[in-house]
Amino acid sequence: MLQFNEAWNVICDYCRRSITDVAYNTWISKIEPLNLNFDSNEATLLVPNDFHRQTLERCYKTLLTDAFEAVFDTHIDVKFTVPEEEEKNDILVDDINDKGYEYTFDTFIVGNSNKFAHAACLAVAQNPSKAYNPLVLYGNSGLGKTHLLYAIWNEIKKNDSNKNICYVKGDDFTNDLIESLHRNAMSEFRQKYRYADVLLVDDIQFIGGKESTQLEFFHTFETLYLANKQIILTSDRPPKEIKTLDDRLRGRFEGGLIADILPPDIETRIAIIERKAELMNITIPKDVCEYIANNVKSNIRQLEGTVKKIKAKNNLDGERPSIKSVQNIIADILNNDTPPEVTVEKIVDEVARTFNVSAEDLRRSNNRSAYISSPRQVAIYVVNELTTLTQENIGKEFGGRDHSTIKYAIDTTKKKMAKDSKLRSIVDDIIKNCSNE
Repeated sequence: MLQFNEAWNVICDYCRRSITDVAYNTWISKIEPLNLNFDSNEATLLVPNDFHRQTLERCYKTLLTDAFEAVFDTHIDVKFTVPEEEEKNDILVDDINDKGYEYTFDTFIVGNSNKFAHAACLAVAQNPSKAYNPLVLYGNSGLGKTHLLYAIWNEIKKNDSNKNICYVKGDDFTNDLIESLHRNAMSEFRQKYRYADVLLVDDIQFIGGKESTQLEFFHTFETLYLANKQIILTSDRPPKEIKTLDDRLRGRFEGGLIADILPPDIETRIAIIERKAELMNITIPKDVCEYIANNVKSNIRQLEGTVKKIKAKNNLDGERPSIKSVQNIIADILNNDTPPEVTVEKIVDEVARTFNVSAEDLRRSNNRSAYISSPRQVAIYVVNELTTLTQENIGKEFGGRDHSTIKYAIDTTKKKMAKDSKLRSIVDDIIKNCSNE
């Protein structure tokens, strides 16, 4: 396996030289080498989900096959697998035991904060396209929206394994669109999404403000909806608060069922801790569960992370969980789960996607046309808002521009936003998306 991992690095370098950075980062970088069998000349690669596998099969399998042949000097048949299949085959048993968690309705803890959203998702999963369509879930990060999406996936597949289900994140939809445009492969792009029986889109807010993406998603939505196919979306806020969302899309989203998910109450938090401990085969005393629930209040991921660390500490030193022993664990979890500092790269990438320009042009180019200079001024403004960089250092990040140029860009953007409500909404959404965990 070590040799395969070493060879995989060379294979990745081969692929990186043959396609764009966007394509590589979106599709190839997320592959994990699983198994290489020279007796059968087969390589098995683990990919995140079935949608990712379908895309690799259609668009990148030839590239990967060529890369294997270049490295091993023989033809290798490339196979793709997803975590769900590996779980069934017990190939990833250790990893599953470490996670101790599956995204199903059975493992989703229902409380007052999420029971409406849970009931809506279950209805959709059991009767796709006939209960609520579209279904929109919204709430803060870490409250279980993605869990419910995968629970829907699993339930539908259990009832009908032939259903074509597509899962995609909002920003990946944009990246896929950009890559397809670069490759003149829009017919393939549209086939991926418009022939789905069920479309699951996580973090739909990331398409806000991106005109080409929204137009393409509108036609995808219309095609699926008119064909009576199920659409489920998640967002960190309700559609009416995504200010840069196209009015037609907002209308379509609000025409379905909108369900919010709130932070769990104390009883639900205790139930989540107990269920997680049960799945991980560790006993946590009642008073410790209550202590954790009283101190970790707003994020389910933090609750689960706390139990994982308790399990690891128990395996390491055999110490029985106590309030004293979990105090440091909770402090570490809360600190580690703080959103990382927003970087210049993240801001520039988000601005570039929003305005459909090159990130490199925004940072390094001397292009003074309004097509580039206006988005660049927005990027500089947002960097000034979200980072602690001085204006002098911001100038260094944008190709060595001087302090007066940076100040001019910031002041100009402020004046434009004061006069242009649409631009103000676009900038607000960029800031929200960059600040999202």
